[in-house]
Amino acid sequence: MSTIQITESPRVRAREAAAQDVAPEAAAARALREGAAGPISTAELQRVFRPVFDRIAERTVAREQEHELPFECFAWLNELRFGALTLPLERGGYGASLEQAVELLIELAAADSSVAHVYRSHLGFLASLGADEADVWFPRVAAGQTVGNAATERSGVALGTATTTLTRSDGDGSWLLEGTKYYSTGSIFSDWIQVTAQIPGQEARSHALVGSDWDGVEMIDDWDGFGQQLTGTGTTHLRGVRVPAENVRNRDGRSTQEVAVFQLVLLSVEAGIARAAARDAADLVRARTRGFNTGNGAAPAEDPQILQRVGELSAQAAAARAIVLQAAREVDAAVGVLGQDPLIADPEALTNACELAVAQAHVVVPGLVKDVTDGIFDVLGASAVSRSKALDRHWRNARTIATHNPVVYKARIVGDHRVNGTPMFGLNAIGDVRRTAS
Repeated sequence: MSTIQITESPRVRAREAAAQDVAPEAAAARALREGAAGPISTAELQRVFRPVFDRIAERTVAREQEHELPFECFAWLNELRFGALTLPLERGGYGASLEQAVELLIELAAADSSVAHVYRSHLGFLASLGADEADVWFPRVAAGQTVGNAATERSGVALGTATTTLTRSDGDGSWLLEGTKYYSTGSIFSDWIQVTAQIPGQEARSHALVGSDWDGVEMIDDWDGFGQQLTGTGTTHLRGVRVPAENVRNRDGRSTQEVAVFQLVLLSVEAGIARAAARDAADLVRARTRGFNTGNGAAPAEDPQILQRVGELSAQAAAARAIVLQAAREVDAAVGVLGQDPLIADPEALTNACELAVAQAHVVVPGLVKDVTDGIFDVLGASAVSRSKALDRHWRNARTIATHNPVVYKARIVGDHRVNGTPMFGLNAIGDVRRTAS
């Protein structure tokens, strides 16, 4: 567990070093953005980002074993403006569709799932912006800045409420933010944090956008889960943080595709984990010489049963990827038909289309990924459980992500919509629920 003191932030130090570390890649990325006469292809995006993905992958196991938070990785990606993938070309981004962004997230997750996971809050935030807000935030994102989140609190908070408060400051029209958050995934690596808070007397919750280096902000890396240990998830203390009025978002409801994007990023990370596990299975079998007397008398790389199992794992990983990409295509299509601005689109129709696509994928993908991350041990011997290989990270990380939204609820929501026409809805609040009297 480590407390990050903003005055000597490793985030800042890593960014200073990154400018030289990835200068050629950053130049190529800038040339691609500025020289594009039309939509940028996925292949062009991959050529720009893959060298950095490969660099990130080099120390994934070492970071996992040493609990080394990946500040350096985010600094490299920020230099290439990875967070601006979905921004329009004319606003300084790459103009990528959600499907293209998902394709790259899967590749990034195959390199390091914790790094890819952190972009969940950032991309969800961008999906929530209306036109006026985009005028403020697009330039910041185009400059390499990212947005994390601090929404969730410990138990004892009623469903749909927050104990973190926003109260008026005296005199200058600003607000004072007070409270403590948990599960603040990615904020420790981000420039901005979107904080969910309650204004006394108002039923709807509000969002405060605060700088991660502002006075009164303290982040602690104290997540104790057995997976996704390097996402910077943990406690955020907000002690008298002064928030300008323009940084407070008072919203009656969630944007229609925002929640779908949040969940789609998680599914992308799961698909990337499956890809990495299937890759590791093939690589280790290829190099393996040790066999069993109950086997087929062949080297593992020639054993037909082992080859069959590797083929099954590969097919399951490919299926997970294909399902997630299809869900992203459906969200892209829905947004294109029903309106780009989530504040003026038909809310129910857009929510139904986006949520149905992602929820159906959510019902299927975690099971496929679980089978792949567990099945890797079917093709190897006892040496596969060596801590030096860290193969258990695939299962632990995938299982941890799958707990974010239980599959059983997603399946019920899909079924209710299909049978009864019940509107789809996205998760927009968590908290304690009172038991009904027996």
